[in-house]
Amino acid sequence: MASKANLVIDQGTTFSTDLYLTDTDGSPLLLNGYTASSQMRKWYTSSSTTAAFTTYVNTSSSFITLSLSSTLTNNISAGRYVYDVEITNGTTVSRVVEGIVTVTPQVTR
Repeated sequence: MASKANLVIDQGTTFSTDLYLTDTDGSPLLLNGYTASSQMRKWYTSSSTTAAFTTYVNTSSSFITLSLSSTLTNNISAGRYVYDVEITNGTTVSRVVEGIVTVTPQVTR
């Protein structure tokens, strides 16, 4: 079962967050050999992706970093979205984090 983590992205800014992954017993999840992918969409049923996060898997510290450039966040309308993070090892895919993304509107342009 995926952990829940809600994100706030300020429109027009560079976004980055680290997600620390643990096993069911609370120990760090070993990420050797894993890749990660993450997308946000307006609704769970949306056929189009609002944005695909750039992901970085830190195998030595059990962190996955999600990031978006300021150019990408500038093009996302303010509002509420959904996202998830999946990790893949060979043919095994697991959803590890999911939640709501709130994009706050930009004033300075």
